[in-house]
Amino acid sequence: MSSIVAAVPAHARILTGVAPELVRSLQGSGEWLPSARSAVLFVIDGLGAIQLRQHAGHARRLAQAMAKRDSARTVFPSTTAAALTSLLTGTDPGMHGLAGYRLMDPERGIVVGQIDGYEKHGVDPVAWQREPTVFERAAAKGLTPFAVSMRKYADKGLTQAIMRGADFVGEDDMAQRVRVALTLAEQHEGALVYCYLPELDQTGHRHGVDSAQWRGTLEQIDAALAPAVQAPATVGAVVTSDHGMIDVPKHRHVLLRDGDPRLTGVAALGGEPRLLHVYADDGVDPAQLADVWRRESGAAADVATRDEAIGAGLFGEVAEHVRARIGDVLVAARGLWAFYDDRLANKQAQNMIGQHGSVTPEEMTVPLIRLGAYARR
Repeated sequence: MSSIVAAVPAHARILTGVAPELVRSLQGSGEWLPSARSAVLFVIDGLGAIQLRQHAGHARRLAQAMAKRDSARTVFPSTTAAALTSLLTGTDPGMHGLAGYRLMDPERGIVVGQIDGYEKHGVDPVAWQREPTVFERAAAKGLTPFAVSMRKYADKGLTQAIMRGADFVGEDDMAQRVRVALTLAEQHEGALVYCYLPELDQTGHRHGVDSAQWRGTLEQIDAALAPAVQAPATVGAVVTSDHGMIDVPKHRHVLLRDGDPRLTGVAALGGEPRLLHVYADDGVDPAQLADVWRRESGAAADVATRDEAIGAGLFGEVAEHVRARIGDVLVAARGLWAFYDDRLANKQAQNMIGQHGSVTPEEMTVPLIRLGAYARR
């Protein structure tokens, strides 16, 4: 029987512990970071540690600053909504509840996107994501939190769910975004500054990691972060990511169509192509449904029921209000496979090249680079 097991380096730190450690360092009580006057957390969406090392020539500053053990383990599933929320709350997906890209709202019986579903489906982000953010906790300790990101994210539901408590500063130019974050850190003692760089993830989805466009965007990010590499000794900076990425070729698409045994007894599909949440019809035994998915998917996926996944600790501790959001069956794509609901009229998602969500080292291992006051001496 196949099972879902995350493959990550044993020495890697856990992403959930990064932001709380920055807060501790600002109070002089860091466990693995030295004290700093202020701190900046740079997040390069979609940059895995393995991809960074493989393309070191296109990110010379970051690669040179990255020590051999400077990596962290992201959460399960390795997708933006789950990982960014874990990073900015310090809790696992089983507690904050953004446990995938698309999840069932059990009260309304609809599948809701965790990136854009707040506006589309009228979801209250504060009620949906109940954990206090690291910004709220930092402010309660007398620190000054900021979030620097693209202007279009200012009023988004996801921003309210995971960045509440921070003063939002909008800046669309990547290099200027970095400079603004560092300036805020230099001007405000006790500042905790989050700086989000989504450009690489966007390029990867469209063109793939193994593309000139992806390498070009990585070069732009490396150049934009030059001031961070030279951060003042009083400002601590960490560069990390939410997940890595792999390229999925078209011939590794599993297209789920009418008549496929895996869809019998299925009420809805959630998650994303690399990690499906399968929601069973009433009265369907999840264990039997999981057996069908294992048999029909073969070497393309590892499969677990919700109870098996929770019992294995994949989502961390799971709050009662979160349990029903998780699929009755979880399907984690192996290797370079991806699963698509081909019954959908809109097949735009099938054009994605770079993907993530599953448990390969390429998706689960992210950089954890220490700069400025945090640099390894």
